[in-house]
Amino acid sequence: MQDMIRRIVEADNEAKALEEENLRATEEEKQRIEEEAAAIYKEYMDNAQEEIRKNDEHLQRKYARKLSDATAKQESVLIKLKADYDQNCDKWVDEIVERVIG
Repeated sequence: MQDMIRRIVEADNEAKALEEENLRATEEEKQRIEEEAAAIYKEYMDNAQEEIRKNDEHLQRKYARKLSDATAKQESVLIKLKADYDQNCDKWVDEIVERVIG
Protein backbone atom coordinates (compact mmCIF):
# COMPACT_ATOMS: atom_id res chain seq x y z
CA MET A 1 0.00 0.00 0.00
CA GLN A 2 2.79 2.41 0.88
CA ASP A 3 4.44 1.58 -2.42
CA MET A 4 1.24 2.53 -4.18
CA ILE A 5 1.01 5.86 -2.27
CA ARG A 6 4.68 6.55 -2.99
CA ARG A 7 4.07 5.97 -6.69
CA ILE A 8 1.03 8.27 -6.66
CA VAL A 9 3.04 10.99 -4.89
CA GLU A 10 5.92 10.56 -7.36
CA ALA A 11 3.51 10.71 -10.30
CA ASP A 12 1.92 13.83 -8.83
CA ASN A 13 5.35 15.44 -8.33
CA GLU A 14 6.34 14.53 -11.89
CA ALA A 15 3.07 16.01 -13.19
CA LYS A 16 3.67 19.22 -11.24
CA ALA A 17 7.25 19.44 -12.53
CA LEU A 18 6.04 18.82 -16.08
CA GLU A 19 3.35 21.50 -15.66
CA GLU A 20 5.93 24.00 -14.37
CA GLU A 21 8.25 23.16 -17.27
CA ASN A 22 5.37 23.67 -19.72
CA LEU A 23 4.50 27.03 -18.14
CA ARG A 24 8.14 28.13 -18.28
CA ALA A 25 8.44 27.00 -21.91
CA THR A 26 5.20 28.78 -22.77
CA GLU A 27 6.46 32.03 -21.20
CA GLU A 28 9.79 31.73 -23.01
CA GLU A 29 8.02 31.12 -26.33
CA LYS A 30 5.67 34.05 -25.68
CA GLN A 31 8.67 36.29 -24.94
CA ARG A 32 10.48 35.08 -28.08
CA ILE A 33 7.40 35.77 -30.21
CA GLU A 34 7.01 39.27 -28.72
CA GLU A 35 10.68 40.04 -29.38
CA GLU A 36 10.42 38.74 -32.94
CA ALA A 37 7.25 40.76 -33.53
CA ALA A 38 8.97 43.90 -32.20
CA ALA A 39 11.97 43.29 -34.47
CA ILE A 40 9.72 42.79 -37.50
CA TYR A 41 7.76 45.94 -36.63
CA LYS A 42 10.96 47.96 -36.23
CA GLU A 43 12.31 46.68 -39.55
CA TYR A 44 9.01 47.50 -41.27
CA MET A 45 8.92 51.01 -39.78
CA ASP A 46 12.57 51.64 -40.69
CA ASN A 47 11.88 50.57 -44.27
CA ALA A 48 8.75 52.73 -44.40
CA GLN A 49 10.64 55.76 -43.07
CA GLU A 50 13.37 55.26 -45.68
CA GLU A 51 10.77 54.99 -48.45
CA ILE A 52 9.07 58.17 -47.20
CA ARG A 53 12.43 59.97 -47.16
CA LYS A 54 13.15 58.88 -50.75
CA ASN A 55 9.68 59.95 -51.89
CA ASP A 56 10.06 63.32 -50.15
CA GLU A 57 13.38 63.95 -51.88
CA HIS A 58 11.94 62.94 -55.25
CA LEU A 59 8.87 65.16 -54.81
CA GLN A 60 10.96 68.11 -53.63
CA ARG A 61 13.17 67.86 -56.73
CA LYS A 62 10.15 67.43 -58.99
CA TYR A 63 8.30 70.44 -57.60
CA ALA A 64 11.44 72.56 -57.45
CA ARG A 65 11.80 71.97 -61.22
CA LYS A 66 8.14 72.82 -61.79
CA LEU A 67 8.50 75.99 -59.74
CA SER A 68 11.62 76.94 -61.66
CA ASP A 69 9.84 76.32 -64.98
CA ALA A 70 6.81 78.34 -63.90
CA THR A 71 9.02 81.19 -62.71
CA ALA A 72 10.91 81.21 -66.01
CA LYS A 73 7.62 81.26 -67.95
CA GLN A 74 6.32 84.14 -65.82
CA GLU A 75 9.50 86.11 -66.41
CA SER A 76 9.26 85.44 -70.15
CA VAL A 77 5.62 86.57 -70.25
CA LEU A 78 6.46 89.66 -68.20
CA ILE A 79 9.28 90.60 -70.60
CA LYS A 80 6.93 90.14 -73.56
CA LEU A 81 4.19 92.21 -71.92
CA LYS A 82 6.64 94.99 -71.10
CA ALA A 83 7.93 94.94 -74.68
CA ASP A 84 4.35 95.07 -76.03
CA TYR A 85 3.57 97.94 -73.66
CA ASP A 86 6.70 99.87 -74.60
CA GLN A 87 5.99 99.35 -78.30
CA ASN A 88 2.23 100.09 -78.22
CA CYS A 89 1.71 102.44 -75.25
CA ASP A 90 1.19 105.59 -77.30
CA LYS A 91 -1.02 103.79 -79.83
CA TRP A 92 -3.24 102.35 -77.08
CA VAL A 93 -3.53 105.72 -75.33
CA ASP A 94 -4.52 107.35 -78.64
CA GLU A 95 -7.14 104.63 -79.29
CA ILE A 96 -8.61 104.97 -75.79
CA VAL A 97 -8.78 108.73 -76.06
CA GLU A 98 -10.33 108.49 -79.55
CA ARG A 99 -13.00 106.06 -78.35
CA VAL A 100 -13.85 108.15 -75.30
CA ILE A 101 -13.91 111.48 -77.11
CA GLY A 102 -15.09 109.89 -80.28
